[in-house]
Amino acid sequence: MGKFDIQKQDSVKLYKIRKTLVELTQQEGHGTELISVYIPKGKQLHEVINNLREEQGTADNIKSDLTRTHVVDSLSKVLQRLKLYKKTPDRGLVIFCGALPRAGGGPPGSEVVKVYEIDPPKDLTTFLYRCDDHFHVDILKDMLKDENMIGILAIDAKDAGWGLLHGDKLEVLKETGSGVAGKHRQGGQSAKRFQKLREMELQYYFNRVAHITREYFIDIYKIKGLIISGPGPTKDDFIKNNYLEYRLQEMIISTIDASYSGSEGIREAFTKSSEILSNFRLVEEKQIIEKLFQHINSNTGLGSYGLEEVIEMLKNNIAEMIVITDDTDLYRIEIKCKRCQNITAEIIERQKLIVRKTELEGSPCSSCKSMDNESTEQDIIDYIALLSSQTGTKVEVISGKTEHGSMLSSLGRIGAILRYNPNHG
Repeated sequence: MGKFDIQKQDSVKLYKIRKTLVELTQQEGHGTELISVYIPKGKQLHEVINNLREEQGTADNIKSDLTRTHVVDSLSKVLQRLKLYKKTPDRGLVIFCGALPRAGGGPPGSEVVKVYEIDPPKDLTTFLYRCDDHFHVDILKDMLKDENMIGILAIDAKDAGWGLLHGDKLEVLKETGSGVAGKHRQGGQSAKRFQKLREMELQYYFNRVAHITREYFIDIYKIKGLIISGPGPTKDDFIKNNYLEYRLQEMIISTIDASYSGSEGIREAFTKSSEILSNFRLVEEKQIIEKLFQHINSNTGLGSYGLEEVIEMLKNNIAEMIVITDDTDLYRIEIKCKRCQNITAEIIERQKLIVRKTELEGSPCSSCKSMDNESTEQDIIDYIALLSSQTGTKVEVISGKTEHGSMLSSLGRIGAILRYNPNHG
């Protein structure tokens, strides 16, 4: 028994991949013109380049002029990108490319060829080339699934509960009563008979619990560790007498004394196992938010929240860690005057982005009154990640759906743990 070791993933990187996949899933081609290329680790790039050149030659046979143009242009873009690499990246490489409608829409033929390059979160083992009316994103989606699952069994003589901890989610799977009678207080022969019956019932109950545990944590979910909790000696008797299948017996990473069994016991076990699971994502998020709130509530001056204040702390290199929820859904628009180079910026909600961007582009420069403006927009998390890379600040993107994500939402979905108290002295 001991600490459960899990390979950590960069939360900003995972957020960016998820966001890109949502965008790609929404795209549709006019014909079979959207290109998906998966290049596995160790694959020779020159082989892929030769393959795509052959496909480019084949594309000349496409009957539709528009589709043919889009496919040839897209393949050219992919080939250009591949030539920038000396070798295949360590984990492999995924490229999506296609002629996509402009932000404001437009007639067929007005599309713009866009390229998306993705560094996969895990080792890519599959080579794939597809030219289709949609992007093939399923392989990447499967890679984003959290395979680090922990099973929790909360048991006593009255009932048992099974829970599953995976990624940013704690799920209660099942509860069941034992059917075992309570302890008999009378003496004599009847007490012995009663005790014997109780022991038989308990044995039957333990076998049933072991069977259900195997179903959940071997057959259905491929767990990597098992935590067993509960009040009193019941859990210890269950383990000591080897009711569990040997594979599960070997997966036990901790037994926890708890006040409850069943669903309450699962939640209690999770709370009490934070040290053992300190590098598990849900626990990690919980610890970060608790630390942030501790600083805010105890007035140490080391906690900050609210978008404007946090960005200010970040720009001044005061922030040690930024915490932001994945459902913030804000964008930063930057308007630059081509004549005097004056820059103005605004942060707005995503659904208002196109309208507000059009308004700002059509407004005179506040400095020289020129109407010659250009605009760029950036997801707020991408913007914060960029600023943070310049100051060595860590960024953690957490799920907005969890209990602790909701706590952060009450602070404007963003907070910062600071290096020092900026108001001190």
